[in-house]
Amino acid sequence: MPLEKSEQQAKLVGVVTHFFPKISVAAIQLKGTLKVGDKIKIVGTKTECEEVVTSLEIEHQSLKEAKSPLEVGMKVKNKVREGDRVYLI
Repeated sequence: MPLEKSEQQAKLVGVVTHFFPKISVAAIQLKGTLKVGDKIKIVGTKTECEEVVTSLEIEHQSLKEAKSPLEVGMKVKNKVREGDRVYLI
């Protein structure tokens, strides 16, 4: 799937490594910095949604900010899939 113009300008900050549907949480392997309050776009072959980062956690510990190479859990409203890319917009 080719990137839209807005995605080319957006900064890749991570990749979804797992989705927990019962609690609607995405595990994201960070490739950049992500903060609570950031607006992101999650894009994949079957996924395209925008979210606002409302919470970040590592091992049930809340964070305000996380940086690469950490893997964080993030509450999401939409279903996401492994391999989906996370862009800062």
